[in-house]
Amino acid sequence: MDGNRRWARQMGFDDPKVGHRYGAEHLHEVLEWCAELGIHHVTLFLASVDNMHKRASAEVENLMRMIEEVVTKPLLRPDSPWQLHLAGRADVLPDSTRHALKLAEDGTRERRGDFHVTVAIGYDGREEIVSAVRSLLEQEARAGATPGDLAQRLTADALATHLYTGGRPDPDLVIRTSGERRMSGFLLWQASSWRWRSCWCRRWCSASPVRRSWAWSTPSAGRAWCWSAG
Repeated sequence: MDGNRRWARQMGFDDPKVGHRYGAEHLHEVLEWCAELGIHHVTLFLASVDNMHKRASAEVENLMRMIEEVVTKPLLRPDSPWQLHLAGRADVLPDSTRHALKLAEDGTRERRGDFHVTVAIGYDGREEIVSAVRSLLEQEARAGATPGDLAQRLTADALATHLYTGGRPDPDLVIRTSGERRMSGFLLWQASSWRWRSCWCRRWCSASPVRRSWAWSTPSAGRAWCWSAG
């Protein structure tokens, strides 16, 4: 959901909070487009670990409030087909945000429509890989494996099951709406086979032209797509 602050300035708003609210509300419209096009897996990058630590506290507080009020609550509506998954470090989030996301995750867990949205928040791609390695080592240690045993059994597929996104398909396409061509640490492990698009629609809040670009480039049905917001 990149470019919200710049969009607010471009539209003449002095307060960047306006951009964050518009961006959060626009998320649900994007999910509607995905459902219409048969895109069953979407990952949205809401905030990195760096965002949480380096942005001004007032801006972070507002962004977290938008996530609690505008992002999670609509996902719990009965007419929403999306099952929510989380990717990132919950420990860097405020208690209220962590609670709201957990409620939405639990409240959508039993949905059977096969539409999955992963929210990357408090996320860093390098930390995800380190966390996956640690989780795999701990699992093997509990099973009594020696370092030699682990070296013999270690595979990319085995490690991938311990990622935040374990059990869900890797994305085919990443769209970054701001026009930036940086990955910003997003899904570094999963990036090996994706197609990259730096979207010509320059701001997330005004991202409606992306719908037309998807129409001619949609991959085969059932394959995962990803929307990146750096």
